[in-house]
Amino acid sequence: MNPVLLLGMIKICFILILITVAFLLTRREILTLFSTYSIQSFFLAMVAFLLYFKEKSDILFWLGFLTIISKVWIIPSVLHKVHQKMNIRRDIEFHYLSPTSSIFVSIGLILIVYEVFSTVLKELELNPLFLLGAVLGVSLLLMGMLIIFSRKKAITKVVGYLTMENGVLLFSLFLTELPLIIEVLVVIDLLMLIALATLLSFGMDSTIEEFHQRINPFRGWFKKSEFSLKRTLKNEFLPSSQNSLKKGEQR
Repeated sequence: MNPVLLLGMIKICFILILITVAFLLTRREILTLFSTYSIQSFFLAMVAFLLYFKEKSDILFWLGFLTIISKVWIIPSVLHKVHQKMNIRRDIEFHYLSPTSSIFVSIGLILIVYEVFSTVLKELELNPLFLLGAVLGVSLLLMGMLIIFSRKKAITKVVGYLTMENGVLLFSLFLTELPLIIEVLVVIDLLMLIALATLLSFGMDSTIEEFHQRINPFRGWFKKSEFSLKRTLKNEFLPSSQNSLKKGEQR
């Protein structure tokens, strides 16, 4: 395939990924957030496939394939099933930053990351495409953190964590060893699925504060169990120790 065409298609994917982040930062509909995350992951997989055609590395192909399976299909399917059991359809509450402010902060983060990376990596004489990919990956990671910071509902914070994971993947495509990435991503995806199942058990239609309150009864149960165990041990060993002392005094 024409290298110039590949380069142009990768840059288009970069732009589309940034557009999906803007949607995640501003949209309030829960289903729209899930669909946007799935689309973002699809463009990320396209970057991996395009790099495969450019670099001829089989690991890039399998990385794109795993991204399609896990991030475009499995995780969004789990999120949609979770959403069916929720009592809310929109997340209208924002912490500290409004949607418009989040967009401006994101632009600032991208400019800062680009300035830092262009200075630090200048001596490595990297291909401009690799520098751009690394900058976008770190920016995506920071914008995922911004989603977590600015949103209030637990379900939208999960989307923020998933966006951070996409940022790590995009950064790793350009600047780190790929075989290690696949192993790490599989583990992270499994952990995210477990976290989603746990949140489903306690209800994701709540804020973080309400979520902690729902978990508190379990903490109380553990405290009661610990107290009962201590009282049982005290009742069993205290009489025997008293009898030993009495026998010692009689002697």
